[in-house]
Amino acid sequence: MGFFPLDRQLKVEGQGWSEALRKLAVWLSGLVTFEQAEDILEQVGQVPMSDSTAWRQAQTCGARAQAVEAAQRAAATAVPDRQQIVPGEVPTPERLAATMDGAMIHVRQEGWKELKVGGLGKIELQPTRDPLTGDMLDLPHTVENTYVAHLGGPEVFGQQLWAEAQARRWSQAADTVVIGDGAPWIWNLAGEHFYDSVQVVDWYHAKQHLCQAANLIHGDGTAAAQHWLKAQETVLFEGHADQVADAITDHARHKRKVAKDLRQHAGYFRDNQRRMQYLERREDNYPIGSGLAECGCKQFRARFTGPGMRWSRPGAERLLPIRAAIMSHRFDAFWSALQAAPLN
Repeated sequence: MGFFPLDRQLKVEGQGWSEALRKLAVWLSGLVTFEQAEDILEQVGQVPMSDSTAWRQAQTCGARAQAVEAAQRAAATAVPDRQQIVPGEVPTPERLAATMDGAMIHVRQEGWKELKVGGLGKIELQPTRDPLTGDMLDLPHTVENTYVAHLGGPEVFGQQLWAEAQARRWSQAADTVVIGDGAPWIWNLAGEHFYDSVQVVDWYHAKQHLCQAANLIHGDGTAAAQHWLKAQETVLFEGHADQVADAITDHARHKRKVAKDLRQHAGYFRDNQRRMQYLERREDNYPIGSGLAECGCKQFRARFTGPGMRWSRPGAERLLPIRAAIMSHRFDAFWSALQAAPLN
């Protein structure tokens, strides 16, 4: 097929697909499977684009997005030149939250691998039923959420999340908090990139550890386990994670069969005590749950862990920025940035 000046003016490329149609194919590929994208294009748009063509469009777009991400990471972590004048940062009244978590996807010839997911959002108070008391209160939530993801180690992921944080004007925000499930890699990254932010262990992960300890001590699902859990939950929420750790350790001395597991749970509370000041954080209107990250993980899994899905590593990595842009409600800006970016 030949190309003519009018073709270029209308941005018709490849096999005759216009930019608008390529954009639609890539957007659909980030939402649903390539086979479903083919069906939607055929049934709704009367466009006979095969699933393999939709896949190629997404792969081409994703490869370019990876290059843009690499440049953004480099810019966000670069040290200013000695002679460079760094402009002052104008503070904003926004309060921002960052969360980190992991989700598993299946990579061909590698098995299940962890996809690291990060989310950033603006903290706002909204009327909410308090899960602890049942009362309607103005509780903090994250809004205008954006996401990043990386299939690999924490170093690149941390740079990627920090680049997104800089784009969200993290350094200028009036207040910032990092929320995670207690995994060491999360707090290592928080210390490296978000060192002056408040740190909070997600309340629901902490309660999960407490529930597991209760079942080990008193038996799975017993009334005694529920009673102990309720009492220790109050102690934990009031900021006394050290007392919870001591209580679990005392039981470990008398329950040899489960002593190792109990000591691990006790260590979890003891090591994260300073990140478990839940009553104080709630009074300061910080979120104490990592719903932002949990939601992000679920949305990535929805696209990458369907029945029978097995991904090549490059295929998954190229689709990730597309999926993230859709989840962040900024696919139009994402697409425009790719079109404006240099080819190499």
